[in-house]
Amino acid sequence: MSFTNIAVLGLGKVGNLAARLLHDSGFNVTGYDLHPPRQEPPYAVKHTDLSSPEALATEFAQVDAVLSCLPYHLNIAVAEAAHSAGIHYFDLTEDVPTTKTIIELSKTSKGLMAPQCGLAPGFVGIVGASHIAEFDKCRTLRLRVGALPQNPTGLLGYAFNWSPEGVVNEYLNDCEVIEEGEIKWVSPMEWHEMLYIDGVKLEAFTTSGGLGTMCETYHGKVANIDYKTMRYPGHMKMMNFFFHELLMRERRDIAGEILTHAKPPVKDDVVYVHVSSEGEIDGHLERREFVHGYRPIEIAGGQQTAIAWTTAGSVVAVIEMVRDGILPNSGFLKQEEIPLEAFMSTKTGSLYAR
Repeated sequence: MSFTNIAVLGLGKVGNLAARLLHDSGFNVTGYDLHPPRQEPPYAVKHTDLSSPEALATEFAQVDAVLSCLPYHLNIAVAEAAHSAGIHYFDLTEDVPTTKTIIELSKTSKGLMAPQCGLAPGFVGIVGASHIAEFDKCRTLRLRVGALPQNPTGLLGYAFNWSPEGVVNEYLNDCEVIEEGEIKWVSPMEWHEMLYIDGVKLEAFTTSGGLGTMCETYHGKVANIDYKTMRYPGHMKMMNFFFHELLMRERRDIAGEILTHAKPPVKDDVVYVHVSSEGEIDGHLERREFVHGYRPIEIAGGQQTAIAWTTAGSVVAVIEMVRDGILPNSGFLKQEEIPLEAFMSTKTGSLYAR
């Protein structure tokens, strides 16, 4: 399947940056949004309402692939339209039910179905899989990611640089783990722990979706796998109060609006990635760590926040690998099937090696 023309749906900070990076990597990009980017982009833009299957079918007949940067609850309709059109599908979702639907679609798809291509799930799973491959027998894999303001204020110590809908979703949905060889579902905002990165004290707790399909892939092979979100100390307690004592878990529709109003996005952010693993090599127990703090960088014509470029960069690197024949061009793509070294060798993936 030729792979040149790609549609990017949703031109917010991440979508616009992904479209620019794809353009810089040689793709013919068409962006779709009811509200155009503030600065005129180097790619074509259509102000199309894509809420109907007919509109999606019309537009997808003209492209080889689609990247959805829309809110997670819109992705199933986009994936179904991509499946019907026989084109590649990529997204950034952490939503488990959405991914399960896409897995079913992939069983009869002509193109590649590749959800969960962001930061977590996404890049962090690629790193985790590379750790597991190093061991003769891996007993533990711990994935930790935190997207935070560099200069936090207030009791929450947070700023909503990511989709408020996505944050609320992962704070309230149950979390899949492997514990002592068994796949389990545990509550979010529990399993509290403290850790340090570059001398910065952080807390970590369970949140939904960050493992993607890793529990299924490594069940029976790795005894313990879990994913946690990192925040500044005290955040988890405050969010449990907000969602459970104030019953905002029953008002998801306005919870994100309240939180974003209180803690709007900042430009000076940091994304912490902490992947640790333990296992046996030649009969000896060893530990591996991948620990980085990613900050804003100058790319694609401007200064980009850490959460924007680490999210957009991950999916663009994967798309580059599919185009270049490094990854499959049909079926379902698991993030843990993506080789880290090849990912880092792409034009966009090399940003993570800085």
